[in-house]
Amino acid sequence: MSAHILTLDTWAGVATLPRMTRPPTLQDVAARARVSHQTVSRVVNGSGNVRPATEERVRAAIEELGYRQNLSARALAAGRSGLIGAVMFGSGQFGPQQILLSVDRAARAAGYRLATRTAHELVEDEVRACVGELLGYGVEAVVLIAAHDSALRVQSAELGVPVLVLAGDDPDRRPAGPSVGMDNRGGAREATRHLLGLGHGDVAHLAGPPGWSETVQRVLGWQDARAEAGLPPAEPLVAGDWSAASGHLAASLVEPGTTAVFAANDQMAMGLVAGLEGRGRRVPRDVSVVGFDDLPEAPYLRPALTTVRQDFAALGAEALAVLARLLHGEDAGPTALVPCPLQVRASTAPPPA
Repeated sequence: MSAHILTLDTWAGVATLPRMTRPPTLQDVAARARVSHQTVSRVVNGSGNVRPATEERVRAAIEELGYRQNLSARALAAGRSGLIGAVMFGSGQFGPQQILLSVDRAARAAGYRLATRTAHELVEDEVRACVGELLGYGVEAVVLIAAHDSALRVQSAELGVPVLVLAGDDPDRRPAGPSVGMDNRGGAREATRHLLGLGHGDVAHLAGPPGWSETVQRVLGWQDARAEAGLPPAEPLVAGDWSAASGHLAASLVEPGTTAVFAANDQMAMGLVAGLEGRGRRVPRDVSVVGFDDLPEAPYLRPALTTVRQDFAALGAEALAVLARLLHGEDAGPTALVPCPLQVRASTAPPPA
């Protein structure tokens, strides 16, 4: 005759309950807390109408069993995935990484989860392939974190879900759908005005790589300020690749009479400063340098870098606000541009006498 015996596992002499061979369910929590599964559901969904003592018992059972809510099942029951897809370029550059973090933070606050795919090459076929993978997961919308020509050609209409481009702020290369962007042109204009206002007779520009909206808009802002000052049209010193190494190489192209350079991002500005100093030209004594981004390290460089600040948290919040309108069938409205204020530090000064 056999008997079913409830045994206890022991470890180091301490009795423990047998481990469950499957993830705990809502019904398991209900049984442990001695309540209905509807009561557990109200607790985990925060819908209220549960007495404090009962809620405390339910939460104790959740903690004891290690219950985790099945978000996918919950979304399926609600007829939606709760997922927003994000495609970004596979680089370690500060700006795209910060945009991704800000979108993720805003998405969580709005009750969504973020699914990401990386395009390691910025060509249209790879961007479309990444979007296709995300659509396979049932995303409700797609955010393209690459204001590049390859991304701007991806259209919402052909995909069946809203597609939002960050940061599509170029009116001549406007994406087919809605976009949210930084005021790159305005920020570049202020950076160049600052240098001209210090008394520099001209300002050179170290541009970003071709194909990027940020590159185009920062060149235009530089040219705007030059035109306001009555300076003749000019082309950038050179196009870098956003890296400090390209800024370092560009230092060899800065003419002896040039006393001010506006670089299209902080990493290139950092490399430029090092390259200039390596050639015996001190910053800002001989050449003033302004960057763009306001990296966390910018205030602690020597000299502390004057730069244009990008408010990535504001960009992420604005992106989710636009997506919320689109997901509710409303118009996205005009392209929202987040201001980019100038942060004046020690890398700029009046030109040498």
